Amino acid sequence: MKLRKTRHSVYNINYHFVWIPKYRRSILNGQIKADLEGLIKSYALKNGVEILSLSIQQDHVHLFVSSPPRFSPSQLINLFKGATARELLKRYPNLKRRGSLWTRSYYVGTAGTVSSETIRHYIDECQEP
Repeated sequence: MKLRKTRHSVYNINYHFVWIPKYRRSILNGQIKADLEGLIKSYALKNGVEILSLSIQQDHVHLFVSSPPRFSPSQLINLFKGATARELLKRYPNLKRRGSLWTRSYYVGTAGTVSSETIRHYIDECQEP
């Protein structure tokens, strides 16, 4: 387990997201898939979110991330779905023929455990010399 740090916190917050294109269309292939992957990585880097795993299938996206505590799961999914939809619809206007790119729904699950050893490690690191 890798603990991450911000200026005022030590954290291990992991989320698994899954979302799909509207009408579960099989459109995430070829250059669209490559562009989507690049956009997700770019937005993650820009916001201090670490991508642990990314899998883009023709009709859905799996994204497993480690996020700083300042982001809620809904903020993260809005970041990834909203920003990628805007950019992909600009690049590929034909994707807009049925309205929005993504469905409004998504799956999010948390992953990780907190053991007494983790808490002890955190306390030890926070002790002033």
